[in-house]
Amino acid sequence: MKKISSSNLKEIFKREIEFLVDGISNSLNPYHFFSLSTLNDQKVTSRTIVLRNIDKDPLAIYFNADYRSPKVKQLLSNKQCFVLFYDNKRKIQIRIECEAIINYNNDISKKIWNKTPLQSRKCYMGEYTPSQNLKEWHPNIPLKYLKKDPEKLDSESGYNNFTVIKLIINTLDILELHHDGHIRFNIDSSREINFTAP
Repeated sequence: MKKISSSNLKEIFKREIEFLVDGISNSLNPYHFFSLSTLNDQKVTSRTIVLRNIDKDPLAIYFNADYRSPKVKQLLSNKQCFVLFYDNKRKIQIRIECEAIINYNNDISKKIWNKTPLQSRKCYMGEYTPSQNLKEWHPNIPLKYLKKDPEKLDSESGYNNFTVIKLIINTLDILELHHDGHIRFNIDSSREINFTAP
């Protein structure tokens, strides 16, 4: 039987953090996308999110969102949420229990907005609230910008709907699948590592 030590777990953790960092800008990395689960009243709801940034110490992940969206409303109502990353090729799952901080109309959101490309800004210029029911299809971006980027001055209207969500990581659970025995462990906010039954 193979032997797995605490040192091995620390190396796996370090490796996966580097994969997460790579996932920020590498759209081919499966960690570029993750699932975010929030509570809508008493029901769990999930959606796919794009990873935008990471803080290594203390550990936190970031994504951008439309302030009008249901997920933001849910996080304002209950800041506890869950995140799921999965790498199908490497057979690794990362489950994260998080606490959300909503950065809206503040220095952090403004700093990120100023770095946001025009082609991405138009996603926040829609006249309809995300998830709103419509009588007919609409792309929910200004029609004059369907096939081109918005003018910079015009794009500033999107900032009213822009928010940056910071997810503070409370616990992180890593599962690495192997035919000769899965490896699973968790790490809390103090970086204490615990073996976990797969």
